[in-house]
Amino acid sequence: MRLSAQRGPRTPLGRLNDAPAEDAAAALLTCCGSERWARLLAGHRPYPDADTLLAAAEEAGYDLTDTDVSEALAAESAHHPLTEGPGALAAHTALRAAHAAYESRFGYAFVICLDALPPAERLDAVLEAIRFRLAHRPEEERAVAAEELRRLALARLRALVAGSGLTRRSPSVPD
Repeated sequence: MRLSAQRGPRTPLGRLNDAPAEDAAAALLTCCGSERWARLLAGHRPYPDADTLLAAAEEAGYDLTDTDVSEALAAESAHHPLTEGPGALAAHTALRAAHAAYESRFGYAFVICLDALPPAERLDAVLEAIRFRLAHRPEEERAVAAEELRRLALARLRALVAGSGLTRRSPSVPD
C-alpha cells in the first residue's frame, strides 16, 4: 500500500528513491556540492515524502564539516557563471566586479539563496548583499556562506523533488 503519491516511481521523489545509490548521490550533488552530504542523503533512502527528505537534508546541512563546506563552496565556484539576463549593462558590470572582489577577499564564490525574491529584485539584492558581506571578517563570512549553502541546497532539492527542473545556479544568481 502506498502512503503517498510522492513515493511512486513516476514522481521525482520516487525516481530518486529507486535510483542506484551512485545516481541518487549524483543528483543530490546538483543541490549541494558536498560529497558526504549527497552520500548521506542517498544512503538514507527511501524517503516517504518530500518533507522527510527536506528535513534530512537540513539536518545533514548543519552537520557539514569545514572540509564539507570548502568542497561545496569550491563546487559553487566551479559553476559560477555570471548571466547577462535582464537589467542594465552597468548593473551586470558592477555584479562581475563585486563577485571578483568577494572571491579575492574570501577565496570562494559568493553564495546567496534568492528563492524568496522575484527575479526582478535579485540583481539588486545580490549587489547589496555582496557589499554588506565584504565587510565581514573571514570566519564570520564563512559561517554566513555555510548558512547560504544550506538554504541553496534546500531550495534546489525542493525544485528537484517538485520536478520543476534544476539548474545548478538557480535560484542563487539573478536572471
